[in-house]
Amino acid sequence: MDTIKIGQFIKSLRKENSLTQREVAERLNVSEKTVSKWETGNGMPEVSIMLPLCKLFGISINELLSGERLDEKQYVEKAEENMAMLIDKTTPRKKIVISTISCVLVILSSLALILISALFVTQIWLKFVVIGIALTVVIADIAVILLVAVSTEIYECEKCGKKFVPNLTAYVLAPHTLKRRYLKCPHCGKKSWNNSRLRK
Repeated sequence: MDTIKIGQFIKSLRKENSLTQREVAERLNVSEKTVSKWETGNGMPEVSIMLPLCKLFGISINELLSGERLDEKQYVEKAEENMAMLIDKTTPRKKIVISTISCVLVILSSLALILISALFVTQIWLKFVVIGIALTVVIADIAVILLVAVSTEIYECEKCGKKFVPNLTAYVLAPHTLKRRYLKCPHCGKKSWNNSRLRK
């Protein structure tokens, strides 16, 4: 993630909106120094600040993390890239929070796209394009959520007590509850209901 590019983007958006760093800071309930850090690339907005910041400048979180305005084609490509970068830089607990937030945002934006196509788009082919984009984004988000889950969870075998990480296929296909998953242990070779734990 290019913090310098993101900082320059925030600065240009602030200037486009004829705002000072102090005015941005006051509207977001942060210090002027914090806004300055964002603009110089020495810091990133906290996850809790990203949505209000984007609302202030009329951009999406995806555009903020990309450091530029995006067209429809770029939007899908950058969404996957930005989610993957956020996931790589965070702890397991934060990964889960970020993936949950991104899931909710993606589903809401996809529903909005489908609603817009149903109500305002008159050409049939364009409706299919908009719906196709919405479904592609949802599928990409589900894939990222699965990757987050596999990268943050470790399982303890009920039979031998050893810990292991299943591969993605085994993880997806295994019957499960919120805290347990029916998996084959690579150590003892037995299938059982294994308890999940967050990796350190």
